[in-house]
Amino acid sequence: MKAIVATKYGTPDVLELQEMTKPTPKDNEVLIKVLATSVNAADWHLLRGDPFMIRLLYGLFSPKNTILGADIAGQVEAVGQDVKRFQVGDEIFGDNANGGFGGFAEYVCVQADGFVLKPKSLTFEQAAAVPMAAVTALQGLRTLGQIQSGQKVLIHGASGGVGTFAVQIAKSFDTQVTAVCSATKVEMMRSLGADHVIDYNREDFSKNGVQYDLILAANGNRSIYDYKRALSPKGIYVMTGGSMRQIMQSLLLGPLISMTGTQKMLGLQAAPNQKDLAFINQLLETGKVVPVMDRSYPLNQVPDALRYLEQGHAKGKVVISLAT
Repeated sequence: MKAIVATKYGTPDVLELQEMTKPTPKDNEVLIKVLATSVNAADWHLLRGDPFMIRLLYGLFSPKNTILGADIAGQVEAVGQDVKRFQVGDEIFGDNANGGFGGFAEYVCVQADGFVLKPKSLTFEQAAAVPMAAVTALQGLRTLGQIQSGQKVLIHGASGGVGTFAVQIAKSFDTQVTAVCSATKVEMMRSLGADHVIDYNREDFSKNGVQYDLILAANGNRSIYDYKRALSPKGIYVMTGGSMRQIMQSLLLGPLISMTGTQKMLGLQAAPNQKDLAFINQLLETGKVVPVMDRSYPLNQVPDALRYLEQGHAKGKVVISLAT
């Protein structure tokens, strides 16, 4: 099988298309013929080994996971003897971040408990755009954010992978959603159901006097005190990603602010799981959530896809298509 392989840390230039041995599933695993995958910020962070803590977890001098790609959609080719949930021929999708990644390849073995059946209404490319980004958005809004009907919700970084799902998921909870994005993405935000859209080049959400019950920061480089100013007295701020400054402030200052006041400033470490993905699946099947895809690349252009994603201008998800 063909796979995009990284044997050392570095830029996308270190990635190579190689011929690999087709894997064999263990007793609790499923062998998937990969028909689509997608790229996430996690992929280029792992590729670069940056921040350094990644190397402590995934290999100090060289990556343990040489084939990246967590989001996987494809067809079951073989099942281990302990697998009862799926059978050969099933179309499934899920997040294999806990199972060693492996999506940038024609075949991958995954643990069955991280995957669900693909809705027939979705293409493989659409399904591959979902798992990591949508579950991250759901856990940020529901698990940490404790989202409730009628709340005012702000999504900062609304036009990216996590953000486009967050806008739609927040609307499914019957909230009033404000999306923050650039001018070129305003119409897209409205089409996804955002009640209000702020062009960050023309208006500063932290200085317009409006306060929100829940703020989800999916991207950005704002001070944690900007978010605090925009929160209601008992509001919750959840950081799911962004610049290293934004991440570190959430991790270091967030607990202190939370302990000394009524507002909560939280940082999310998303955890892939079948239960949350199944919940997302219901939203997909009812049309309450629709994957937003910016563009698609073939397998041999994964390096170009990662370069594009790292620029930070993608509208929704960037997908890798392996369908022939």
